[in-house]
Amino acid sequence: MKSPRQLADLPFAAELQQSDGPLELEGDYDRIWFDGSVLADTMAGGSRFVESGFTGVTFDGGRMRRARLSDVWFGETRFVAFDLAESSLTDVWFSGCVLAGVQAFALTTRRVRFRDCKLDSVNFRECSLTDVLFEDCVLRDVDFGGAKLTRVRFPGCTLSGADLTKVSCVDVDLRGARLGDGASGEMGIRAGYDCLRGARIDTLQLVTLAPLLAHHLGITVEDP
Repeated sequence: MKSPRQLADLPFAAELQQSDGPLELEGDYDRIWFDGSVLADTMAGGSRFVESGFTGVTFDGGRMRRARLSDVWFGETRFVAFDLAESSLTDVWFSGCVLAGVQAFALTTRRVRFRDCKLDSVNFRECSLTDVLFEDCVLRDVDFGGAKLTRVRFPGCTLSGADLTKVSCVDVDLRGARLGDGASGEMGIRAGYDCLRGARIDTLQLVTLAPLLAHHLGITVEDP
């Protein structure tokens, strides 16, 4: 299926049934649509979502650990201090979303798209991210430590303070991403830049990373 740009592009959009919640522990949700809801301190661990949509929703705190999401759309949705750890996401789209202080460790994802999103202090440690696209996103202090990244791309993104410690890269494409915040001078990769084996970078990114790589290799660079 072609990647949708809005909720209406989904083949099941016309069949969505609007709901105001609340979400329940181990709930089973099929073709539901939440629009403009504020879901505070949601406790929906172990829930299952299939062919559903969330637009203009705010998740303020709460847990959805070990949830299973398949064919789910999140548009202009905010996740603040939310726990999505150990969940499974397949064919999930995030468009114009904000994720701040989100616990997403040990997440398993396949064919997930983040477009025009802001991710701040998101914990992706020990995740398995396969066929994931971050497009025109801002990723600040995102922790990928110990994650397995397979066919992950970052076109048009800005990475600032990312932690890639012990990350495993298979066909990861960083080309077209901005590594660092030029205004603050913060480096794009805070740690783990030596674990980029299997990643593709462009010439400008190589120049940005060169001082870190030289330091790691014990090379002193001095002009005569």
